[in-house]
Amino acid sequence: MIDPFGRSISYLRVSVTDRCDFRCVYCMAEDMTFLPKADVLSLEELDRLCSAFIRNGVRKLRLTGGEPLVRRGIMTLIDSLGQKLGHGLDELTLTTNGSQLEKYAEGLYRAGIRRINVSLDSLDPAKFTELTRWGKLEKVLAGLQAAKAAGLAVKINAVALRGVNDMEFDRLIQWCGEEGFDLVLIEVMPMGDIGEQRVDQYLPLSMARSQIQKTWTLDETDYRTGGPARYYTLRETGRRLGFITPMTHNFCESCNRVRLTCTGMLYMCLGQDDSADLRAPLRASESDEKLDRAIIEAIARKPKGHDFVIDRRRPAVSVPRHMSVTGG
Repeated sequence: MIDPFGRSISYLRVSVTDRCDFRCVYCMAEDMTFLPKADVLSLEELDRLCSAFIRNGVRKLRLTGGEPLVRRGIMTLIDSLGQKLGHGLDELTLTTNGSQLEKYAEGLYRAGIRRINVSLDSLDPAKFTELTRWGKLEKVLAGLQAAKAAGLAVKINAVALRGVNDMEFDRLIQWCGEEGFDLVLIEVMPMGDIGEQRVDQYLPLSMARSQIQKTWTLDETDYRTGGPARYYTLRETGRRLGFITPMTHNFCESCNRVRLTCTGMLYMCLGQDDSADLRAPLRASESDEKLDRAIIEAIARKPKGHDFVIDRRRPAVSVPRHMSVTGG
């Protein structure tokens, strides 16, 4: 699948649910209204959609949410998708908040998943609960140990929040080095009404990098995962440190991904609202002809880049839907 700008689309991120057992302050409002269960695709329908994308050239598939591991019966889908590894699919991965890893880590490895991303913004228990509103740090840390024991490679994703966790970067880097985890810092993105101003949360990662370089040595590397992060190797720990900078450095020129929601809506860009309804052609026929055609037509509309802006002069969010709807 080739988009209008010559980019090969080989990476699909699938939100299997908009529900989550956390309410992170940069992702959701505390009182969220989730989709009616009747609107959400069945696991079998999600499996069929993923199979269609693999048939059309997707080589990497990431399951997201919400929190994907709170979806009832999720291992049925993961096991089925794992059987496609080596048969069109090169990699199956997962992004999680870690709360359910104690229960599922071994099953994820058995299904063929070899690496996961875990969202963790603070190592301070009180601050962690404040940021997630409902989360318990000890449960996530136990899940991370279960993931290591199962053989899963772990990358920690931390959203950089001004005045909140920006004083913890050194601690996160040291801890990741001790645990054998890579770390990626992410700029906050203007998605959904969260009840406060994004500009008050926003920390340009150029500032974070300057702060980090006072303590750590960042060596250039050509390591890439197919995602938007730019990586360095930390000389002191030997682990990787990545930066995802949608605001200060637009990474759209190399974008190879699209996002599928749990309702069957395909978003060609995280930062724009243009979408394609794949649920209708999915349910219109047992044949995949209409579905394949709808996918190809959607890729032909993929935009050149996103419209994210964080500015006090433009207080409205750039994209009204919450990150949990699209799949992070």
